[in-house]
Amino acid sequence: MDIRGKKVLVTGADGFIGSHLTEELVRRGANVRAFVLYNSFNSWGWLDASPREITDHLDIFTGDVRDPYGVKAAMAGVDVVLHLAALISIPYSYHSPETFVDTNVKGTLNVVQAARELAVEKVVVTSTSEVYGTARFVPITEEHPLKGQSPYSASKIAADQMALSFHYAFGTPVAVIRPFNTYGPRQSARAVIPTIITQIASGTRNLRLGALSPTRDFNFVKDVAAGFIAVAESEKTVGEVVNVGSDFEVSIGDTVRHIADLMKAEVEIETDEARLRPAKSEVERLWADNAKVRRLTGWEPAYAGLDGFKRGLAETIEWFSRPENLQGYKPHLYNI
Repeated sequence: MDIRGKKVLVTGADGFIGSHLTEELVRRGANVRAFVLYNSFNSWGWLDASPREITDHLDIFTGDVRDPYGVKAAMAGVDVVLHLAALISIPYSYHSPETFVDTNVKGTLNVVQAARELAVEKVVVTSTSEVYGTARFVPITEEHPLKGQSPYSASKIAADQMALSFHYAFGTPVAVIRPFNTYGPRQSARAVIPTIITQIASGTRNLRLGALSPTRDFNFVKDVAAGFIAVAESEKTVGEVVNVGSDFEVSIGDTVRHIADLMKAEVEIETDEARLRPAKSEVERLWADNAKVRRLTGWEPAYAGLDGFKRGLAETIEWFSRPENLQGYKPHLYNI
């Protein structure tokens, strides 16, 4: 499949990854309908920051993925659905787990049910590396056991299985994309890289952070957006779960040091107990095996390895350091 000329619905288009993906789809010639969360402010989330040459080509649909009627209306006439709408904050899932079931599980059910009824050509459902829990072996392949170490990850496991069940039971053309930790411009400060950058950019040198020992496979948002499109275009991904990761592992502690070096800042780290996950909920190690996505789609990370990670960090730092962007964040507060 060539995405050019296709009618593509992106749910969660107002979010961090969704907005970058929506912009890239427009650049590649897709006919994009952007599903954004309804609100009385008429805000399109991060799409409000997109240039006119992007937004002039968007069909904006405001709604809520928890509403099956609105979801089906949004999907009418669509060829491809890229389903990103979700609640993603792990700390928030500790005290409000039911809303994660409503949004992540029921929302995904609404999408695949509508896809079945409307005979949509392809549905790409967004998973997360958190579904693996702490790695039992590395690099992590798609065959790694699933372990819900937070209500968030449990909801995503359920959503993945719901989507795949529609493929097995009804032949719905579903693919599950499993991005590892994404970073880049526009990301919420609930994530560690924006937390570090915004504290330093605001003048803080005594950083308040959580655990430093866990490792992550960080992926620049441009690579992740390209991964979504590659999975959507490949006929080989139907019925498959596909990791999108850089195949590079780095600790949170080393990530702090790389960012501080790039920002030319001398920093001290203070452990903030509020930012620590419960011990059995912390995912200690994530490192993606990306052989399958390479084989099925030809996707390659452009920001691979330590050099690529530093290039991505530099672009991210540059965006967050602009005063007009930094003012939208609250570095002095813990954002769950």
